[in-house]
Amino acid sequence: MRFASLGSGSRGNALLVESAQTLVLVDCGLTLKAIEERLGGLGRDPGDIDAVLVTHEHTDHIRGVAAFARRYRTPVRMTAGTAAGSTSRTLPRLETFNCHRRFEIGDLSIEPFPVPHDAREPCQFVFSNGHRRLGILSDTGHITPHIKAHLAGCDAMALEFNHDAEALWAGDYPEHLKQRIASQVGHLNNVQAAGLLSHVADSRLQWVVALHLSETNNSPGRVRETLHDALGADHCAEAHLALQHEPSRWLEVV
Repeated sequence: MRFASLGSGSRGNALLVESAQTLVLVDCGLTLKAIEERLGGLGRDPGDIDAVLVTHEHTDHIRGVAAFARRYRTPVRMTAGTAAGSTSRTLPRLETFNCHRRFEIGDLSIEPFPVPHDAREPCQFVFSNGHRRLGILSDTGHITPHIKAHLAGCDAMALEFNHDAEALWAGDYPEHLKQRIASQVGHLNNVQAAGLLSHVADSRLQWVVALHLSETNNSPGRVRETLHDALGADHCAEAHLALQHEPSRWLEVV
């Protein structure tokens, strides 16, 4: 199994997960042109994608979904709440799923789980190819026991490190926006993400990818320092920061 970020941040999010026989796109918050170009840079074609999975209906996660699905006739899957809160009526092939029930696409087993975020029915995912597990947590306001249970023992994790709390409160954002970001249904700060990582990481963990970094209220340096402290100098996991304007390389989970 391998995965790659096509872009991550407040301007758009998209992530690829590939197994031996299956390729899925998690969120499509970039423009259709950007998705096509970045897929090409990773050696894949839009027609290779077996399904688009949507975590929730916020624009930075769903902006390009309809255009992509219409052009390539790609099936789209989301919760019923996300479908109700989005422009799902324009999708040619829509399937809804229960965020408490596992389902399969090709040789990938997908375990959705609900998260506290200010959307209609948001969820995140754990992917398994029968041998390795990849956990994705891109948008949540706080960490619940349910989240910890789902992400425990993953071989790789893509985890939101949205903001530095001090930078957020000292910055120029309007007060209502600061309150929303820092709320129980907003976004994870570096300390919260590191706390989760310290709780669930074990010797199996190969990769940690930091997602959804705020360009205004965070910095790569802060995130790298937090990741180093959370993982410890002796941990074998490699850390990678997903960028907004360019894709990552493929990260192999072996």
